[in-house]
Amino acid sequence: MAADLTNSGSDCASLVPMVEQTERNTGSSPQMILADAGYASERGLHQLEQMQLRACVALAREQRRSRLVNEGLSPATARMAKWLRTPEAKAHYRRRKTIPEPVFGWIKQVLGFRSFSLRGIAEVSAEWRLICTAMNLKRMHRLAWMPA
Repeated sequence: MAADLTNSGSDCASLVPMVEQTERNTGSSPQMILADAGYASERGLHQLEQMQLRACVALAREQRRSRLVNEGLSPATARMAKWLRTPEAKAHYRRRKTIPEPVFGWIKQVLGFRSFSLRGIAEVSAEWRLICTAMNLKRMHRLAWMPA
């Protein structure tokens, strides 16, 4: 639905742009946004709230204690921490293991993609989008998907 690449070690600045790209590509807003801890930032969570989008954005890696949140300094993060403790949010977040994560395994194992052939952010971004397109076409073929 969306693909991008940055030269930043953190994904937190990419959360809202990826959501916006998804909306442009599909013509609709996501019902639920699932993101790992690398996407968590007060600014991004606040923007999602302003956009009135539901999200489950992890605040720490699994098996690790969640980071301490100062509600006065980071109210959106505090609200996310509270939401993530609910059974409903836990059920949503578990879906991440079966929706986006297997795709990376398929790209590596099925398509045999292990490293970029090109250099430079623009070239590598184009190569990444080509890999994602190939994965989507393979998946559509496998599911015998036909446009309406």
